[in-house]
Amino acid sequence: MWGVNALEWLILARHGESTGNVAYRAANAAGADESGIGERDADIPLSPAGRAQAARLGDRLAALPADERPDLARVSPFLRARDTLAIALDRAGIALDTRVDERLRDRDQGIFEGLTVHGVERRFPEEAARLRKLGKFYYRPPGGECWADLVLRLRSFYRDLSLDAPGRRVLVVAHDAVIVTSRYIAEDLTEAEVLDVERTPVENASISRWRNEGGRLRPVCYNDCDHLTGVS
Repeated sequence: MWGVNALEWLILARHGESTGNVAYRAANAAGADESGIGERDADIPLSPAGRAQAARLGDRLAALPADERPDLARVSPFLRARDTLAIALDRAGIALDTRVDERLRDRDQGIFEGLTVHGVERRFPEEAARLRKLGKFYYRPPGGECWADLVLRLRSFYRDLSLDAPGRRVLVVAHDAVIVTSRYIAEDLTEAEVLDVERTPVENASISRWRNEGGRLRPVCYNDCDHLTGVS
């Protein structure tokens, strides 16, 4: 069992709502070119709602049966992911061997950083046309990454994890693109299949789980948000 299938459980959680998520939604709805986010992407913090979501994620982890609960954690170096993990583990009362891994960072947007969809169309119309032609999986914005780039670094991450922690129950807290492309890897999806999956956004503080059955990870739940009822 080499790579992701060496794990007993893979548990993925997206970070809670960030101030960047809030700013981007408002700017996009207003038709603005720029999101107005002042921090670099790595330093964007959780919003108050995001901190509440992270606590509910902790409740979800604590409610798992003992033999399904994670026994180690890996996390994106970005502040919103690290804080989500810290809040969730504190709420759950779970102490885990936790390591930051830069391969779990969000996808690099390159020259599109800080722009809304409107800003990309207006400021870089030729690049927007290339994106429509090539599709998300293979289009790489100048200075940024395509989904295939993200898959490559995640394959490296899961390979190393399988060597370091075979048979373990691993919690990964990261970003929506990391979760979608991890599903691509774990379930051996095609480009068309993963793009279809991506049509439904991965919600903040949602949980997705895969269990090892017969030497392969099988999906148990994806983008589960039941624990977030009532959080706004």
